[in-house]
Amino acid sequence: MNVVKRAKAPTPKFFKVLRNIGLALAAVGGTVLAAPVTFPVIVTSAAGYLAVAGGIISAVSQLTTEKADGAQ
Repeated sequence: MNVVKRAKAPTPKFFKVLRNIGLALAAVGGTVLAAPVTFPVIVTSAAGYLAVAGGIISAVSQLTTEKADGAQ
């Protein structure tokens, strides 16, 4: 199964919820990074990691599919 077919395949309910959580984390991290105010370095570093982690969680969750009967 290639990446395009896998992305279009149905996603299990748990991974849909996990994908949405990842999107929310990425949005919060991106918002903090793009804010017009100056935050301490620790906050901006954490926001960067949060945005990356949220993006990875969302991507992996989207590509997870249910195993079809007879598929290997």
